[in-house]
Amino acid sequence: MITKDQVLHALSHVEEPDLKKDLVTLNMIQHIEILPNKVKFDVVLTTPACPLKGHIEHACRNAIALFIGKEVEVDIHMTSRVISTESAQLDGIKNIILVSSGKGGVGKSTVAANLALALAETGAKTGLLDADIYGPSLPIMFGLEGTRPESIQAEQGKTKILPIEKFGLKLLSIGFFTDPNQPIPWRGPMATSAIKQLFGDTHWGELDYLVVDMPPGTGDIHITVAQSYPISGAVIVTTPQHVALADAIKGIGMYQMEGINIPILGIVENMSYFTPAELPDHRYYIFGKDGGKRLSESNNVPFLGEIPLVKAVADAGDNGFPILLDADEPVTSAYKDIAGRVAQELSILANK
Repeated sequence: MITKDQVLHALSHVEEPDLKKDLVTLNMIQHIEILPNKVKFDVVLTTPACPLKGHIEHACRNAIALFIGKEVEVDIHMTSRVISTESAQLDGIKNIILVSSGKGGVGKSTVAANLALALAETGAKTGLLDADIYGPSLPIMFGLEGTRPESIQAEQGKTKILPIEKFGLKLLSIGFFTDPNQPIPWRGPMATSAIKQLFGDTHWGELDYLVVDMPPGTGDIHITVAQSYPISGAVIVTTPQHVALADAIKGIGMYQMEGINIPILGIVENMSYFTPAELPDHRYYIFGKDGGKRLSESNNVPFLGEIPLVKAVADAGDNGFPILLDADEPVTSAYKDIAGRVAQELSILANK
């Protein structure tokens, strides 16, 4: 008769590739059930977006076959429990991810929207906060122009904003409260006060990830958010162009400043190359080549991936239907890979 100890011994030889410890030590093996010539158990990953899920499952099956017997049937339930960053200010939100850029025009908001959707598609409870208060784009990108959030009575009689839910995300933007045809000429204190309201006066509920689309540059809002909330990490978006890379370096430097110290989860290179629809095997490097990779190497931060310049991405955003929702578009796989790598980096940081 197979014993629980035998199963644990076998699985103690399976290492979590990112965390460099075995699954038993990490308490990732749960609900072991022994049946005649059959073993059932759960593998609890640190994120549903884990890109190594298939690799870990295969390694578990091999370990049972090697240490117990090839004839044993193995039933594995791959599940997840997202590790959280402690937050007294924002109860229920496990991880806050800032999506930032040194300059405008690099596609930061598009990356933030599709990253949030990719995380949600894995089963993670995800929210998207449009903190780019001078140029909010979330209402257009999600087809929510003219929409107004409702409010609810929360604990102790306090009124809170209720995020709008669409495509499996909880969404909030300053654009829901302003006239889209009018500028927002707010001074620093007014802008930072508005941001704090969007974060703290909103009933987010339980979230595994809150993705925050930050304004371009390195200003008051960045410092306020970084110093007011427990940020899990930042994603830096750039294009391969030298002028964009020069500003992205400043963004990395700001998050690494003393008193801020936000981990850089990695670099996303947007608009990496152009591939015409009629020539799918051709790549034209319009803005230069490998700039994001060189930036990641020189600053010793992860490179999360490349996103090609595709007209369908812009069209999808303008039509209120982000590209990730179109499973037939090849570019969606790039966003999904990046989401997996972001989740990977968060897991590594949480277990340090």
